[in-house]
Amino acid sequence: MAIGLLGGVFDPPHVGHVELARAAMEQLSLEALLVLVVAEPGHKRATTPAATRLELTLLAFEDIPSARVELDRHSRTVDSLEERRIDDAVFILGADEFTDFAGWKRPERVLELVHLAVAMRPGVADESVREARGRLAAPDERILSFEMPAIPVSSSEIREKVARGESIDGLVPVQVADAIVRLGLYASAE
Repeated sequence: MAIGLLGGVFDPPHVGHVELARAAMEQLSLEALLVLVVAEPGHKRATTPAATRLELTLLAFEDIPSARVELDRHSRTVDSLEERRIDDAVFILGADEFTDFAGWKRPERVLELVHLAVAMRPGVADESVREARGRLAAPDERILSFEMPAIPVSSSEIREKVARGESIDGLVPVQVADAIVRLGLYASAE
């Protein structure tokens, strides 16, 4: 049984995250999905507490029956994977993230522990992905690709819209939008 792993800050989770997971599960025939909410990200600042981001992410992925959402206490992917040691796992990421993958902590070890599933989508040049692949000393079969439509949304854009009092309809799942309002999140500018 292949399991997909999707990690992130999810501040907040948006429709792009959910579509990324759905596309990977469908095209790669994944049986289950483990969504890891990074408690203390090592690469970017979180604006809301981990427990709040976990709650939002649970809501975002509740319509994917085979998805499980957990808090990840590790700041770096390799450390989380070393602890979890999940057999037949595929780590899902967008092509834009993959272009920076060689700069992650111990990327070759990540590729020993899991396969990578890279979402190819408009807006990220194939040449950039090929160059990123060329920087890695890993067998080709460790890196899979799948197609995903362009979904022009980012968590920072959503936070900015909320701070300006603008609608985020269609950018986040409805239940996430409701929780953002209920919890009074992102109301002040960053």
